[in-house]
Amino acid sequence: MCVSVYICYSLVTSLLVGVVSLKSSYDGGRLGESSGHHVNALEASACSAAWWAGRDVTRLGQQRARGSVEVEGVVHMRRSRRLKIREECRVFHMSDTQIKEVMSRLHNELVRGLGKNTHSKASVKCWLTYIQDLPNGKERGKFLALDLGGTNFRVLIINLGDNHFDMQSKIYAVPNHIMTGTGVALFDHIAECLANFMKEHEVYDERLALGFTFSFPLKQTGLTKGILQRWTKGFSCSGVVNEDVVQALKDAISRRGDIQIDVCGILNDTTGTLMSCAWKNHNCKIGLIAGTGSNACYVEKTENCELFEENNGKLQMLINTEWGAFGDDGSLDFIRTEFDREVDTHSINRGKQIFEKMIAGMYLGEIVRLALEKLTRMDLLFDGRGSDLLFKRNSFYTKYVSEIESDLPGEFTSCRDVLEELGLAHATEADMAAVRYVCECVSRRAAHLVSAGIATLLNKMNDPVVTVGIDGSVYRFHPHFHTLMCEKIEYLVRPGITFDLMLSEDGSGRGAALVAAVACHQSQQQGA
Repeated sequence: MCVSVYICYSLVTSLLVGVVSLKSSYDGGRLGESSGHHVNALEASACSAAWWAGRDVTRLGQQRARGSVEVEGVVHMRRSRRLKIREECRVFHMSDTQIKEVMSRLHNELVRGLGKNTHSKASVKCWLTYIQDLPNGKERGKFLALDLGGTNFRVLIINLGDNHFDMQSKIYAVPNHIMTGTGVALFDHIAECLANFMKEHEVYDERLALGFTFSFPLKQTGLTKGILQRWTKGFSCSGVVNEDVVQALKDAISRRGDIQIDVCGILNDTTGTLMSCAWKNHNCKIGLIAGTGSNACYVEKTENCELFEENNGKLQMLINTEWGAFGDDGSLDFIRTEFDREVDTHSINRGKQIFEKMIAGMYLGEIVRLALEKLTRMDLLFDGRGSDLLFKRNSFYTKYVSEIESDLPGEFTSCRDVLEELGLAHATEADMAAVRYVCECVSRRAAHLVSAGIATLLNKMNDPVVTVGIDGSVYRFHPHFHTLMCEKIEYLVRPGITFDLMLSEDGSGRGAALVAAVACHQSQQQGA
C-alpha cells in the first residue's frame, strides 16, 4: 500500500507540474470553482499544490501501513492547519466580479481626472505631460539626459543613428549639505556636473538638447515647465517648492555661461519608460512602473483631455495617470484586507497611495510578513514560535518573495535561507510550503490588480494592437509576474484587442533623451 500510494502521489505531482508550466498563478487549490475564467486549480504552483493535495496522503498511507493511529492523528492535525491557513489567505483572492468592479471604478476615476470640472476631486489625477509625439525611429543626433530622483543623479549622452543607439552615462552624488541647503546650490551643483560630463565626452563646445527626468511630485504646466509640489526622499532644498524646476536648471546653466544646453522637456520615469520602448516598438502606447512604487501613463485622445486648452491640431496626448492614489477616496475598501490597513496605518503617508500600497515592492514584503505573523500567533506556523525579526516591521523584504517563489517545485532552498536569516531555523518543510503559499497569494493579487489597471487602459484606448512598456524591480525580478499579468490581461481585455508586454531598458535615462530628440525633430520639421 505504501508503494502504491507513493506512486499515485508522484503521478499527481507530475501532472500538476505539467499544468503549472501553462498556468503559473495560484488560487489555493480550489478545484472546479467556476468563475468564468481559468479553472483555479490550473493556476496552482506545483510546490503548493503538492503541499495541499498530496504530501500527507503519502505519509498517511505510510503510517497506516505500519498501523500507527497516533501519527495518523498528527497528520490530521497538520492537514487541519493547512486548511486554516488557506482560509486565512482567502482575503487575498479576488473574484472576477471584484476585479471587474475595480476596473469600472478605475475607469470612472480616469474620466474624472481628465475632466475640467471633476479633475480637482479625482483620486487619479491624469496629469497632462504635454508630450504629443512619440519616437518614430527617425530621430538622429546627440542628446543629453539628466535623471534626478534621489541621493544620486545621472547624466547621460545618447547618440542616435541608423538602427543604433549609443549611450554613455555617469553617476554623481548629491552631498547631504546640498540636499538640505538652498535650491540655488543644488542646481549649481547639477550644472557643474553637466559641464564636467560634457568635457569628459568632448562635447563641451557643442550645443545639445537635454531631457530632464525629475522623480519628485510635480505639477506640469508645459513640456518644459514643472512646478515642484513638495520634496521627498530626504531633500529639503529651500526656494524650490512651488517653483519651476526647469527654469531653476536653466538659470544655473546660465550662471555658468560656459555650456550650451537647451532643456527640451521634463518628465517622470513612467513617461520615460513609454518613450524608451516606443523608440523600438511603435505600438507602445502604455508605460508602467511596477517596482518600489507604481504608476502608469498612456496615450489619450486630445479631445478627451479637457484641461488641455491649446488647439494645435494634434490628436493625442500622453497622460501621466498617477494611479498609485487610486482608492484614496475609499473606492478600494471593498477588497482591502486587515494587512493592507495595517501597512497604511504605519506608513509615512497614511491614507494616501492606497492602490500603490497593494501592488508595489515597497509594501508587498510587509504584507507577507504581517500575514505570517498572524498565522504564527494563531499557532499555524513554526509551532507558534516566531522570532524578533519576524515580528519586526519591514523586516521581510519584497526580494524575499521573489526568491522564495523562484525555488523549483518541491524545493525550498531559498525559502530555507530566508527563514534562517529571519531567525526561523526551526521551520519545517510544511512551514516553508506555507510561507511560499502566502507569498504566492500576495504577489498574485498584486499582479492581478496591476493587470486590471492595464486592461482598463487598453479597453479605454480601444486600439487593436498595443505594446505595454514596463520597468520596475517587481516586474523585472519576480519569477511569475509577467505570466500572471499576461493571463489576466488577456481575460480582461475586450475581444479584438491584442497586446504584449515589453521590458523597458533604462526608461528614466534613455526615455528622457528621447523626449529631447522628439522635440528637436518636431522643431526641425516645423522650421523646414
